[in-house]
Amino acid sequence: MNISPRLSSSRKAVIWVVILLLFVVGIWYLLGRTPPAPEPMMRRGWGGQTSSVKVVPVEKGGLDVQVRSIGTVTPLNTVIVRSRVGGVLNKVTFTEGAEVKQGDLLAEIDPAPYRAQLEQAQGQLQQNQAQLANAEVDLNLYQGLYAEDSIARQQLDSQAALVRELKGANKSQQAQVDDARLQLSWTRIEAPISGRLGLRRVDAGNLIAANDSDGIVTITQTKPIAVMFTVPEVEVPALVKAFNGDTSLRVEALNRNEQTVIATGKLATLDNQIDTTTGTLRVRAVFENTDNELFPNQFVNVRLRLNSIDDVLTVPADAVQHGSQGSYVYVVEDSKAYIRQVTTGVVDSGRVAITEGLKPNDRVVLEGLDRLRDGRQVIVEGDVPIVGADSAQGQRPREGKNGERGEGGQRQGMPMRDGAGKGPNEAGGQRPNRDASAATPASRNN
Repeated sequence: MNISPRLSSSRKAVIWVVILLLFVVGIWYLLGRTPPAPEPMMRRGWGGQTSSVKVVPVEKGGLDVQVRSIGTVTPLNTVIVRSRVGGVLNKVTFTEGAEVKQGDLLAEIDPAPYRAQLEQAQGQLQQNQAQLANAEVDLNLYQGLYAEDSIARQQLDSQAALVRELKGANKSQQAQVDDARLQLSWTRIEAPISGRLGLRRVDAGNLIAANDSDGIVTITQTKPIAVMFTVPEVEVPALVKAFNGDTSLRVEALNRNEQTVIATGKLATLDNQIDTTTGTLRVRAVFENTDNELFPNQFVNVRLRLNSIDDVLTVPADAVQHGSQGSYVYVVEDSKAYIRQVTTGVVDSGRVAITEGLKPNDRVVLEGLDRLRDGRQVIVEGDVPIVGADSAQGQRPREGKNGERGEGGQRQGMPMRDGAGKGPNEAGGQRPNRDASAATPASRNN
């Protein structure tokens, strides 16, 4: 009864030893079959002493001085078409969204009341004209009689005054006729400017009032069209200098991702003061917009070219780093990266001008900056071949004479096991002879 616990513990120990041995044998077997991995060329990351980087040379060339901003497409003219007289809207002749020319008929109000007013004014004018003609005849008669000393001077003067009075009444009545004719002409609502129509705000058959605030329709001028944007205060002096030059300044309108140029125009005017709230100056550019690329109230990215600089050193903007000591770059010399303080200039299309700190053909680090320190050993991508590239690509073994493979037929880049490429008797263990296994019955009997 006291021995059974001991035996149980011993058995457990034996079982664990057997499991451990099997595990060790399995590991040894797997390691023997798996080809050893090539040792790494370098250690990457923060703890490594060597980093792989990509470099670009410092280039010398031209660079455009540009101002970038966000602008709003603004029509040069926008009109709300309103009726100048009241009445029933007989018909609407325009199509929503269509382009119209100045003077095109848009709608028509019932002209009957205004035609009647015109005829009434014209009748009153004819009556006054007849009275004036009769007074002028009497005046001529009185003048003859006065010359013969047949009437008094007072009677002649009274008749002359009556003629002048009738002439004044005729002018007043003529003005009423002109006003009635003008009121009648306003029953035809025509386009005041050329542009694109909006949505109709009133339908035919409605009774509308003169100078209604809603109007009938809006017309927006789209050809040409303007873009309003702002320029920072620090760039205003250079902008004013370029604007007052001999050539017009080109302005480009780009889409939201700044990859496509929508339209190209020119700078038209500058505001007369800087906005103290934002510290910017409002400017306006004009675009022909012949293909309707720009739409009113559309937001666009604006690129204004002020001038160009020739023979300047440039590097990609991503290569320039910023620290407490100012801007700097990493320059690769003798397979080491060194910090070089630089003075930057204008930026254009992802490249920045370097006015001080670099010279042409210096190699500047563009990728791998996060792993660099001053004086760290680096390997430039493309300068050295990558070890193990042939084996990684599964290169076929070199063939010897008569098309034979290497020793033992082993492919290059593959590790050889013990005894590989040797004869069956030279390996670690001899293989059985087929001839011996296929012996004749007579030999077996012997």
